[in-house]
Amino acid sequence: MAISLVLTSCLLFSLLDASAKYLVLGGMSAPFVVWVRFAVHLVLAFILLRGWSNKRLYSYASLPKQILRGCCLFGSTIFNFLALKTLPLADAITILFFAPMVITALAGPLLGEWAGWRRWLAIGVGMVGVVIVTRPGLGHVGIGHFYALLSVFSYCFYVIMTRAMSQTETSESLIFYSALTPVVLFSPSIPLAASVPPDLVSWILLIGLGIFGGAGHWLVIQAYKRATVSALAPYPYSQIVYAVALGYFVFGDVPDRYTIIGAAIIIGSGLYIVRREQVLRKASYSEPNAEAQDLAKKL
Repeated sequence: MAISLVLTSCLLFSLLDASAKYLVLGGMSAPFVVWVRFAVHLVLAFILLRGWSNKRLYSYASLPKQILRGCCLFGSTIFNFLALKTLPLADAITILFFAPMVITALAGPLLGEWAGWRRWLAIGVGMVGVVIVTRPGLGHVGIGHFYALLSVFSYCFYVIMTRAMSQTETSESLIFYSALTPVVLFSPSIPLAASVPPDLVSWILLIGLGIFGGAGHWLVIQAYKRATVSALAPYPYSQIVYAVALGYFVFGDVPDRYTIIGAAIIIGSGLYIVRREQVLRKASYSEPNAEAQDLAKKL
């Protein structure tokens, strides 16, 4: 059940990216497309979480942190949409899957969760995969790759803030404010960025952005209620398969061998990091000695 939930969520996220690419390529403003995505998400969150009676939706321990976290998610989304304007779906999502390695690297200085040499080696291998996809110095790096990397780093800071804030903030508020922040902060600029969808299909896709994103995140939450992170770790990478299929059938994109090789390297590195963290968690549970635990984390 949990696996099917993750696979479905990945399909929804791929539909979100494909819809955004279709709309942006059609001439719609990326900031406006992102704003609508969060506006619809906000309405769905209010309805599904019973905003009229659920006080946990509005409670917060630190409003500035909630706002900053929402800005990180907005940045990740808009940079991703801008990247999709010039990159094939498969390339953009392959670079996005470098995020777990960046999170592992940043978790040390920001959260005190330092990685050992094996995980640092996996991070280095993952960077090789990104280099293979982007091929810098060979005339293949464009503004789309730059936006994709900005999306990765924005998303990583969003995840790290989520980890840190999950101890003090309610789950409902984390969902609610991550959508409310972009809608409120960027509403004043919308009259300048707004563009009318040219046809019915564009209207449907525009409204569908928030539905795909909101429903996808809800399915992920339900999946991890039923299974561990380690058990589900391989399945989010199915999004690359969906991206290749949608890219081919909708946009006529066919990934080249460099994208395929780079994706395989990044996926392998990411899975190794997940596996290594699982081993360390088991070791810490079975070994109560603090000195032994610190030694294990350095290995």
